[in-house]
Amino acid sequence: MTGPNTTTSATIDGAALLDEVEAFHRRFNVFPTEHAYVAVTLWDAHAHLIDALDGTARIAFLSPEPGSGKSRALEIIETLTPRSATTVNASANALFRLVAADAGTPTLLFDEIDTVFGPKAGGNEEVRGFLNSGYRRGAKSLRCVGEGSEQRAGWFDSFCAVAMAGLGSLPDTILTRSVIIRMRKKAPNEKCEPYRRRVHEKQGHVLRDRLADWTATVHDQIADAWPEMPEGVTDRPADVWEPLLAVADAAGGHWPERARTACVELIKAAQETDEASLGVQLLTDLRDRVFCGADRMPTAAILEVLLGLDDAPWSDMDDDGKALTPRGLSKLLSQYVRPDSRPIKPRGIRVGSTTPKGYYAEDLKDAWARYCPPLPEKSATAATAATQQVNEGESVAAGPSESRHMFAETDTRTLRSVS
Repeated sequence: MTGPNTTTSATIDGAALLDEVEAFHRRFNVFPTEHAYVAVTLWDAHAHLIDALDGTARIAFLSPEPGSGKSRALEIIETLTPRSATTVNASANALFRLVAADAGTPTLLFDEIDTVFGPKAGGNEEVRGFLNSGYRRGAKSLRCVGEGSEQRAGWFDSFCAVAMAGLGSLPDTILTRSVIIRMRKKAPNEKCEPYRRRVHEKQGHVLRDRLADWTATVHDQIADAWPEMPEGVTDRPADVWEPLLAVADAAGGHWPERARTACVELIKAAQETDEASLGVQLLTDLRDRVFCGADRMPTAAILEVLLGLDDAPWSDMDDDGKALTPRGLSKLLSQYVRPDSRPIKPRGIRVGSTTPKGYYAEDLKDAWARYCPPLPEKSATAATAATQQVNEGESVAAGPSESRHMFAETDTRTLRSVS
C-alpha cells in the first residue's frame, strides 16, 4: 500500500523532470550539439539507477585545447548525480576501495584524464583495467588486503558510473565503452551563465534529489527493460546506449525519440571524428587511397602514396617526426589475417623482370571487410571499375595522383622507381 508520503510514478512527470535537468545544463554548459545535451541528461539520470542496470555508459568530455568547458561539465554533473566523487589522479587501489565502500556505489568523476593516459603519463594499466571492467555489473578485481604479513586475497567491485574529462583522446578500449562529447571553445555568440558553486550547487542538489525520487519509482521497470535499439546499433555501442535508452523510455514524452536520434548521431560522430586505431586507419587508407581496385602493390609504391597523404599520420608517426617504414607497415598489418587465417605479410610481387616485396589485395580483403567502414557508393563503383581493368590484364595501381603513383609491368623506368 502506498503511504501518504510515498512518491509514485503517477505524481512525477519524468519527461518534464529531464527537461529541467537539461535546462540546468544549458545554463552553464555549451555543448557542441543538441544531441550532447540529451545524452548528458540521460546519463545523469542513469547514475541514480546503477543498482538496477547490468551495464553503465562511460561519458567522456574531450577537447584538443584547454578552456573548452570540460571541467565545468563535470561540475554540473557532480551536483546532479548520487554520491559523486571527483578525482584527478587516483590509484587503482583507491578506486577499487572507493567503489567497495559501505557508503554506496559512487558516481566517479575523473577530471584531467589525460594526465592518466596522455603521452607522458605512462601505461597506468591498472586504472585502465578498472575503467574497462567496471562498465558491466559483476566486474571484480583481485587485490591483497591486510597489513604486513597478514595479507589475504580479496575481491573488489569496479562497477560504477564514470564521467571523464581531458585533452586529446583516450585508449580505444575506453572510448568504445563511452559516449563521447567532443567539446570546443565557445564562439563569440555562444553565451552561458557563470557558475557559482555557493549559489548553484544547491539548485543542482534539488534536481538531484528529485531525480532520486523519480528513478526510485521506475527502478523495477528499468531493471526489466530491453529497449529497442535504432537500426544498425549493435555490439558495444548497443551496450553503451542501452541504459540511456531505458531511462528515456521510462520518462516518455519526447525523450524516447530524442534519445534514439542522439544515439545514432553521436555514434556516427564518434566513428567519423575519433582517432581510429592506426591499424584500422591503415587498412582504410590502403583500400580507399592506395590500392583503389588494383590487385597488388609493391611496398615502396604503397609507402609513396601513404607518405603523400597530408591528412594522415604516416609521414609523422611519433614526436620525433619519423615516417612509416616498410618494417612498420609490416608490423601494423601483421595484426590482421588473410582469408586463410594467416597473418598478412609482404610477399614477392612479379613486376616485369623484378619481384619486389609488396602486398596483394586478396590478402587484405578479409580485413577490409571486417574492420573498415563501408565504401561510399561512388568509391565502390570506381573500385569495381578499376578491379575489372586489373583483371583484364591492365596492371595499374593509381593513388591520389595517377601521374605520381602509377606503375605498370611494361614500364621499366617506373619499376625501378618503386622496386
